[in-house]
Amino acid sequence: MKLIELAKELNVSAEAIKQFIQDFDLDLIDCISTQFEVKEDFEKFARENVDFLKQYEEDLDENKTVDQIAKTINQPKEKIEKAIQGNQTNIYDNGFFRSSVSSYGIDNKLGGNYKFVYNYFGNKTKLQQRDFIGYRDLFFHISGVLEPFLNPQQIKDWGINKPVGIILYGPPGSGKIFWANKIAEIINYQFKEVKKHYLGTSFVDGTQTNFNDFLLKMMKEDKVLLFLEDFDEIMMARKAETDVASCNLESQEVILHHISKFDNEDILMVGSANTVADIDEEILAPGRFDVAIPVFPPNAAERSEIILYSMTKNLDKDSLLFKILKNNKADKIPFWNSIASKMKVFSNTMLIDFTQSLKKRIKNLYQKTKNEKLIIDETLLKGALRDAGTKLTEEYLNQIAQFLNDVIINNLDDFQMRIHSLKTELESYKAVEVPRREIGFQHNGEGEI
Repeated sequence: MKLIELAKELNVSAEAIKQFIQDFDLDLIDCISTQFEVKEDFEKFARENVDFLKQYEEDLDENKTVDQIAKTINQPKEKIEKAIQGNQTNIYDNGFFRSSVSSYGIDNKLGGNYKFVYNYFGNKTKLQQRDFIGYRDLFFHISGVLEPFLNPQQIKDWGINKPVGIILYGPPGSGKIFWANKIAEIINYQFKEVKKHYLGTSFVDGTQTNFNDFLLKMMKEDKVLLFLEDFDEIMMARKAETDVASCNLESQEVILHHISKFDNEDILMVGSANTVADIDEEILAPGRFDVAIPVFPPNAAERSEIILYSMTKNLDKDSLLFKILKNNKADKIPFWNSIASKMKVFSNTMLIDFTQSLKKRIKNLYQKTKNEKLIIDETLLKGALRDAGTKLTEEYLNQIAQFLNDVIINNLDDFQMRIHSLKTELESYKAVEVPRREIGFQHNGEGEI
């Protein structure tokens, strides 16, 4: 059963159910498939707790004050204010919180008793079986963008057409190609990467071919997602101070010529960009690449999960590394929280670098000591952290800053908390200026050390 079908049957909106999954930090694999088929446990939970879901939706749809939230969940006003601190854009001028704030989600964060929720989902899913980690907000945002593919009735009822061009933008190593593949999986399209040599003229089996020929060939195939890397470089705006390669200008013209036919031919082009700031406005016009989706570096909680996933991926339970991890309680997420908190603005790639370095360090130490009960101590962890941190360059931090500017312009309302969190982490790297010592003589002990 599809999520939208279950929602209709229970008379609870699909959007409220999606928000419920996020507020209660449920694993998507416990609830729905990538194609939004409802899992058996979640369907059972929803049917047995439909009254609560309706109550949750009603609260979600209401604009409410802190006093009203406190009355609903019987929590102190001060704790509620602290829980929603940093989400200030969700407050109206009159002091009411917008309907996107859930009283029950706040209550859950404050330790409210929702065992009836977690009894269904608590420990059933092994981390190794997860399709992906965290990013529920991004997954549901993308699914909303793709709704015309998933629900053709939306086109008839609301006149909302399928996008033909999507830009995934974010700093290097954040997982844009992963999400492009995920989009193809959600809408059941073939994933095909547009190789760089397709953009120029080349010879295949002695026959000359070019990018126009390639696009025409793709348009004859059934349901294709075309993934184009370096989209911001290829689609760069023409300016006096920038030199746009002639092959890129040709690619722009070819895409603009054919893009109006993409919808009828079941073609979706997804571009991967570090920034959308320099892309030509013609490319971003309505009916072209008018959908921009930010791909954030993982937050602190996601970093812990990704590290654990990468450390245990494909390991046998009787493997030496797994035994060492288990002896250190490093087969559970809490072990990694401390080191993950030090990896501010780290990309997914940097996290993988960390785990690879740590595995090698553990292996080398074991070969010296032959001790299965060796301790994964601060020396091992900090050494691997230094190795992974080599990619945390000034250039990368500038790319994070540019990404923040982009996402504030394009997707502020969709990802307020991620923006706030990433901005805070980035600011932690700003050098603290040492006050300059004044020139001249100091009087009355001023300036004495």
